[in-house]
Amino acid sequence: MERLVEVEKISFDSKEEIILRPNEWDKYIGQEKIKSNLRVFIDAAKKREDVLDHVLFYGPPGLGKTTLAYLISTEMNANIKVTAGPMIEKSGDLAAILTNLNEGDILFIDEIHRLSPQIEEVLYSAMEDFRLDIVIGSGPAAQTIKLDIPRFTLIGATTRAGMISNPLRDRFGMHFRMQFYTHKELAKIITIASEKLGKTADDDAGYEMARRSRGTPRIALRLLRRVRDFAEVEDEPRIHLERTRHGLNALGVNEHGFDELDLALLKLLAESRGRPIGLNTIAAALSEDEGTIEDVIEPYLLANGYIERTARGRVATPKTYELLKLPMVSDSGTLF
Repeated sequence: MERLVEVEKISFDSKEEIILRPNEWDKYIGQEKIKSNLRVFIDAAKKREDVLDHVLFYGPPGLGKTTLAYLISTEMNANIKVTAGPMIEKSGDLAAILTNLNEGDILFIDEIHRLSPQIEEVLYSAMEDFRLDIVIGSGPAAQTIKLDIPRFTLIGATTRAGMISNPLRDRFGMHFRMQFYTHKELAKIITIASEKLGKTADDDAGYEMARRSRGTPRIALRLLRRVRDFAEVEDEPRIHLERTRHGLNALGVNEHGFDELDLALLKLLAESRGRPIGLNTIAAALSEDEGTIEDVIEPYLLANGYIERTARGRVATPKTYELLKLPMVSDSGTLF
């Protein structure tokens, strides 16, 4: 069963999500510091009649990296080609993409940290010199052909910035860390999206959904669509607070935005009574793979102080014990 509060590591948005995506720079809500800096760099590039420098977005999934890439292409009056790291399996795949770009185009690669080292090697010269070094043949007879390609902008996005190799990271002229959204920002996103869906949400209903959206717009929009369904069934012209609470509770999303899997993780750590638990042990206990726990479940819990990572493993914080109404007492009966 799909987790409503799960955000995929790689997601090519559904048609409904694309409709809800802002298509103008000024309508993009949140990430104000990033927008402000990007605005300067975009205007400067346009003034020079040059391509925009390569951009790297990193941070948890669902925070608007893809949306920003599309808005940059709009602002630069450029076409955008969208792909993902795991989809580029051979250097020939990347060469085919790069040679089909036009001058000033934007190439957006999601989960760029999953590119293989061989493909990264091809990307280095393409990013720096706008040139492809193609090897023909093998052994002593091998020859390298240098092929010029149009000047382009690479926008990379990743949820695991630490897994990007240093040579690749250094070739990006701009690095931006995406931040979780405030409740106020999410409530505004929900209000605008609800109007697009033809089922306007009351202010308090929008704020309730925002509170349970884990600081992530993609989750907020998903909750909105499900709450809209509850309102539709009851033939309600607007989305009210009472219906919102009923719908979200029925979906198993509590007032903190946690579902059963989040609570199971927090309970597992709390019941260890201060002893750190390793990632592989957590994965086995929850029947989830380690990547899902690291990339999808943990970021919000870490950012909001519910868990901590230590050299020996994960531990629950006082905030978790308070949430679960459990005493912070070790097996020996002492406080920790």
